[in-house]
Amino acid sequence: MKQRHAFGVVAFLALSCLRPSEERAELDLEVGQAERAELSVSVDDGLAAVRAFSDEKLVLWGNAPGFQLSLTASSPRVFELDVQNCLPDAQLQVLSGHAELTPLADSGIPTRKGWRVSLGTGSTRLAFAAPDSNQRDAFRFALLSDVQEALDRVGDIYERLNEEADVRFVLGAGDLTERGTRDELEQFQTELLRLKIPYFATLGNHELGTHPDLFHEYFGRGNSHFDFHGVAFTLLDDASASIDPMVYDWLDDWLETSRRQVHVVAMHIPPVDPIGVRNGSMASRSEANKLLARLAKGRVDLTLYGHIHSYYSFDNAGIPAFIAGGGGAIPERFDRVGRHFMTFTIDAEAGVTARSLIKVD
Repeated sequence: MKQRHAFGVVAFLALSCLRPSEERAELDLEVGQAERAELSVSVDDGLAAVRAFSDEKLVLWGNAPGFQLSLTASSPRVFELDVQNCLPDAQLQVLSGHAELTPLADSGIPTRKGWRVSLGTGSTRLAFAAPDSNQRDAFRFALLSDVQEALDRVGDIYERLNEEADVRFVLGAGDLTERGTRDELEQFQTELLRLKIPYFATLGNHELGTHPDLFHEYFGRGNSHFDFHGVAFTLLDDASASIDPMVYDWLDDWLETSRRQVHVVAMHIPPVDPIGVRNGSMASRSEANKLLARLAKGRVDLTLYGHIHSYYSFDNAGIPAFIAGGGGAIPERFDRVGRHFMTFTIDAEAGVTARSLIKVD
């Protein structure tokens, strides 16, 4: 009997190791959902995390340029809605239901906005987006990853990013911190106050630490999908050097929905290490091939990665690919790249029309 029990434990552990990111995928489904006795909030597709929720205040951390949400109240009430990590020109409007919105005084932080909300009984739909979000003209975004132990000195990178006046937002391909602790995540968000545009991120292996659920509390979903200016963006959680089967189902839907759009996919660990020096790739070459085949079949236009602390330009499965791991983590020796970020100009019709590697050091 003891032998059978031991075998069962080993079998269970083996099966759990086959899905190391299952718990994080399940946490994705809870992001943006919160409920109190007489009020509930639900952010569509989990594109914003609920950072605080009381009778007096609701604080959301955005992880996309725009999102919609539902508020359901059992009786009329007044509270403050604070949206953090947002586009500086984003606006809040009522789509349906009964609500009055009064903007609060400017906080002086471009990526934070607040309103006094007078909410009626029942369900109210709100939309938060920039006025030009549905236009299809070209725009610029940036890629910055792998800050890790450089949290105390990332400010000059943000200052350099601020000089790129027409960049709308930054994508973060993981490893924001060294160990993913609460103190580090709070410090990361504090340092972001220097940045004049929002930072939309997925997590890397350094966020797993001892409490991998903290990333969801502070930043939201590890796997997400949004549109901006007619361009589709997908962020994937492969922090465990693998992607959960549940996420592959989501990815299939996102690829099919965006098949006729320009589509950008970002994740932390590249499926295949382009040079092989660090073996900085997914744990399974078979899974890497499966993922790349999906992306190619889904007609993805651009893939972006971090994890390797340098800059590389290459193709995977015929898709243009870039690694920009220059946020400040220990750099690769002798490559003379140093800390850096990238910018891309992208168009809903023409795809990526320009790119730049910007060295900070």
